[in-house]
Amino acid sequence: MLALSGGARYRAAMTQTVKTGQAVLHYGDGDFTVLTPGAFVNCAVSGRAIAIETLRYWSAERQEAYLGPTEAVQAFGSARD
Repeated sequence: MLALSGGARYRAAMTQTVKTGQAVLHYGDGDFTVLTPGAFVNCAVSGRAIAIETLRYWSAERQEAYLGPTEAVQAFGSARD
């Protein structure tokens, strides 16, 4: 496992081995851990691919990623319904 806390560490890890395909991550509070290396994860709301180095929004409780703040708000808004 590779613990990451931001795009800089991920880019450094990627220079060692080029990865393609979907990654599997464990989302923590403020960082995430790569369980299976890959180039992207999918947004839980839109289904669109999110490049790992640009991933900024996720839920540690739900273990899901979001493309941006709009999708994160949508996900949490649907939890109240």
